Amino acid sequence: MGKEKSVGLERALDAAIEMQKAEMDRRQLFLRAAALGAAGALGFTARPAMHAFAQDTDKNELVTISQDQQQVWVKNFNPFLSAGSVRWPTHWGIHEPLLIFNILTGETVPWLAESWEWSADALTLTFKIRTGVKWSDGEAFSAQDALFTFQHFIDHADLPGEGGGRQALDNFVSKVAAPDDTTLVFTLKEAYSPALWDLGETNIAPMHIWKDIADPVTATNDTPVGTGPFTEIPIFQDQYWELHPNPNYWQEGQPAVKGLRFPAFPSNDAANLANLGGETDWFANFIPDIDTAFVAKDPEHNHYFQPAIGAMVMIYANTAHKPFDDINVRKALSMCFDRAQMITLAVYDYTAPGDANGLAGAYKNWVNADAVAAGKPFVSRDVDAANKLLDDGGYAKDGDFRKTPDGKEMSYKINVVSGWSDWVQVVQIAAQNAKDIGVKIEVEALDYSPWFENVTKGNFDLSIGWSSGGPTPYNYYRGQMSKLTYNEVGKTSNENWQRYVSDKGSDLLNKFAASVDEAEQKDLMNQIQQVFVDEFPSIVMYPGPQWGQYNSARFTGFPNEDDPYAVLSTYEHSRLIVMNKITPVAAS
Repeated sequence: MGKEKSVGLERALDAAIEMQKAEMDRRQLFLRAAALGAAGALGFTARPAMHAFAQDTDKNELVTISQDQQQVWVKNFNPFLSAGSVRWPTHWGIHEPLLIFNILTGETVPWLAESWEWSADALTLTFKIRTGVKWSDGEAFSAQDALFTFQHFIDHADLPGEGGGRQALDNFVSKVAAPDDTTLVFTLKEAYSPALWDLGETNIAPMHIWKDIADPVTATNDTPVGTGPFTEIPIFQDQYWELHPNPNYWQEGQPAVKGLRFPAFPSNDAANLANLGGETDWFANFIPDIDTAFVAKDPEHNHYFQPAIGAMVMIYANTAHKPFDDINVRKALSMCFDRAQMITLAVYDYTAPGDANGLAGAYKNWVNADAVAAGKPFVSRDVDAANKLLDDGGYAKDGDFRKTPDGKEMSYKINVVSGWSDWVQVVQIAAQNAKDIGVKIEVEALDYSPWFENVTKGNFDLSIGWSSGGPTPYNYYRGQMSKLTYNEVGKTSNENWQRYVSDKGSDLLNKFAASVDEAEQKDLMNQIQQVFVDEFPSIVMYPGPQWGQYNSARFTGFPNEDDPYAVLSTYEHSRLIVMNKITPVAAS
């Protein structure tokens, strides 16, 4: 069945590409849309404004990126907001952090900070700020900008930021100071080892710009000023925009390319048609049957590098909504899901079903085998056992479907991003599986922005989604069950979308964060995994591949299996490292 599906898709893609070739002259007129042939094949109509694109920089001089599948672009480059609310690459591209954790190599890479040091009691973290850095408008960068950024978060509790910086500032930092222009000092209320990455990976904003902005929550920062390799926006239209190099970038000779270009693609399918047509250079899309449908079309130039070390894909059951506060309902749903079928049909065997402890491939040295074994029944398909859990819990059958003990039909919607075809198919299978236990699930496919708003504000019953990652499994479990990441429904939450708090788990996580002893941390993490399995706050599906593909016809220097210097995915923080390594083919 999977093979038949891939053959059918391949034929459809071949037909679309032939249509593109037949209309080559017409497509050249709209070259800046990059996906005209793809969009046309899907009934997506280009807007007249695209005619203006022919006057801009030649596409062979700009890296064409497929990112954030949406119908139209919304201009927002506010670094104080979360990534899902702003244009890529506001974080780790236009703005930069003090350091970058490279998940592929395990290295913590100095960036706007040259070095850092903990005090002996682990209550003071001092960063040495890099000198000679300028903002893109020519103003000097210093530790005062970093101090302003963190103080701005402290002063504005409704700024979510991106990553764990918000949680660290709210719960562990008592004071931030910049005694001089090259020194930034955090004083902690208690020892908290993840602060290095939570704070260090926070993107820094320019004080001289943001100090005069009255409302940093609603500000869209249309003309961003950053320290990153790309900061200039010469054109921004509904379905196309460009990002050009920072004229004052601090890394000499970088970036090596003249800029990035972003056509709007409404879905994975539209993006993949453009990818197959050789119109895009760097992308992180789900491509079905990638060797046949993508690489084989142009083996010399079409490449991918997508190790299964990405964030664990989850199905979140909102525990603030009944009956998902009942662990047996969450377990029953998990036990009815056919993960093997999902992996084969929806994800083309690029990964494997996840274990009940939720740790992806990046954390293999932390795995507690006992916790994995204890949780195995709850992540294995067993319809009879799932039905028994619901029967015993008073969720009685009424015809083909069940009702809750208070008489409400067990009928729910599951949110998914409409353009993410792998996730769409996963939840479609999940909805079909749920019928086997008398639960009705309706798939609700949304554009990315409303989907993201729903999950971050807790406005859903069920939703597929990603999870947090970091140098240790601490970030993952903090995002699943810690008091630190819990917010009431209606308040934006970057993590803990399912609104779950484990008192025992929170206590163990706090102890882990306070320790710098590796043996103690290992023991604590074993206990944390067991708590996660015992309390089952969310439903583990599979570790996501770090999607990453590129076309080497125009540009080279991308990470791959021969040169795995970073993750290729455009979603990873290390994209900032990749941006500075990409080189035009003519110059390589």
